[in-house]
Amino acid sequence: MLRILIAIAALSSAGIAGAAPAPIIDMHLHALQAADQGPPPVAVCAPYGPFPSRDTRLEAATSAMAFFKQPPCAHPIWSAKDDDDLRQRSLAMLDCYNITAVTSGSPEMVARWQKAAPDRIIPGVGFGMGDLIPVARLRELHARGQLQVIGELAFQYDGVGPDDPRLEPYWALAEELDVPVAIHMGPGPPGAPYVPGLAAYRMALSNPLLLENVLVRHPKLRLYVMHAGWPMADTMVALLYAHPQVYVDTGVIDYVLPRAEFHRHLQRLVEAGFGRRIMFGSDQMVWPDAIPVAIAAIEMAPFLSAAQKRDILHDNAARFLRLPGALE
Repeated sequence: MLRILIAIAALSSAGIAGAAPAPIIDMHLHALQAADQGPPPVAVCAPYGPFPSRDTRLEAATSAMAFFKQPPCAHPIWSAKDDDDLRQRSLAMLDCYNITAVTSGSPEMVARWQKAAPDRIIPGVGFGMGDLIPVARLRELHARGQLQVIGELAFQYDGVGPDDPRLEPYWALAEELDVPVAIHMGPGPPGAPYVPGLAAYRMALSNPLLLENVLVRHPKLRLYVMHAGWPMADTMVALLYAHPQVYVDTGVIDYVLPRAEFHRHLQRLVEAGFGRRIMFGSDQMVWPDAIPVAIAAIEMAPFLSAAQKRDILHDNAARFLRLPGALE
């Protein structure tokens, strides 16, 4: 924990000293309400050591929700107290660390955040089956410049895989408009199927190869797999190898996983030859203080060169998003 705090202090000191820190692109930020993860305050460990177990004599839902109210670590990160606090502290983090962030949420909430920080927010839209946004609405948002990324697509929480026929119009639209797509494939909260409202979540839908038929049907689709498909490193490597247009982000696994586990997963992807298709993501939801921890997890990786860290923190995303001046 001490090494993480030292790294965070070093990251912020550049800005304090007067020179702006090197730019970062966060491909996985959320514009949410403060109560999105339950009535605040709720906490998260960043990172966890041992994950909690559940005594089956206890009510499953009660045990799962205790994960956010009594996290098993000495120094948890606590959530923002209300919507204004969440927005203001999150945007302050973007300024402090010179971050531009792909930001998902409802169109209305994302627009509110973008109005407050137009140079920091790249507008996305997040939804699942329960709050499905009609294709016509997405087309309208795109035409008005309010949609640059489709995602986070959270269908895994509904027990729905990416090859479900109901999703075909969304893949077709993204390919037609050449809008990047971000899909959740990986961890929810520990014990997710027992959390109220998440009973349909299935870890099996984290398998990146479930995307293969979608990619073949839509060869011009620009897609990135959120959470880098953790913990399915081998199948993530297989998808990246077979489909060179696919990228990944490091959202949430870079601050909640035990550091050694996150580094193992990241190193597996880098050593397999995919270091230029890994993008930084914080997956900041209601915990603004998680952002510097996530950055530090990249900066502290002993197996990454300085150039590889810059690729992950900025250059890969700039190329994927086709930003002006992006390095090829």
